[in-house]
Amino acid sequence: MMARWMWTRIVLASLLVILTWIGQLIAQEPVVPAGINARFKDPALNVSEWLGRFEVESREIYQAREQILAACRLRPGEEVADVGAGTGFFSRLFADAVGDSGWVYSIDIATPFLKHISNRALEENVGNLTTVLCNDQSIGLPPQTVDCVFICDTYHHFENPFQTLASIADALRPGGRLILIDFERIDGVSRQWTIDHVRAGKEVFRREVVDAGFEFAGEVNLDALNENYLLRFIKPTGDSMQASPK
Repeated sequence: MMARWMWTRIVLASLLVILTWIGQLIAQEPVVPAGINARFKDPALNVSEWLGRFEVESREIYQAREQILAACRLRPGEEVADVGAGTGFFSRLFADAVGDSGWVYSIDIATPFLKHISNRALEENVGNLTTVLCNDQSIGLPPQTVDCVFICDTYHHFENPFQTLASIADALRPGGRLILIDFERIDGVSRQWTIDHVRAGKEVFRREVVDAGFEFAGEVNLDALNENYLLRFIKPTGDSMQASPK
């Protein structure tokens, strides 16, 4: 009787620990605004509309594209993943930077964007670029495929950032770089659109990437960036690396 009572207490205590752990994970899971990617998953997405938003000099990121390209420090022969490639203007810059011996993977959840990128690459004779349709948990690349992963104004759209970061870590070769650009989110300073649309600020995003096992390699301050920031991370060269839902 005593043994059964002790066993019951052990089981109940174990269940309490498990439930507490699950509750902590749920509490720590980032909350992305509902439907943030719905329009991009729509097969009827109007690419022309987004070209008018993304590839215009009034957009800070587009205006700063050459400075951003330089900050990525790409070398001929490298392989690059442009995650959330959108209309593909960075992918085209990367394809030129890595040369014929390198490769670019334009990755997005929007099929119309990928079709646009493929068609334009064909028109411009860009032969070192492949489009990849990803999902909300993985960027869809095999292990140790790329030397650099580039995420521009897209990380705040990750619906499952921990799983997606794990797939990014898996796709990068040891010592590979992760370049993260996103919006400064500062109460009382940032635009209301940013406060409403972007779920967290720079320090939170930086911590999430570090918690996923990456090493922080510093912030690059570019004169052309005011609303955005650029952070560099490195995948360690150790034996293993796993994303941790902290």
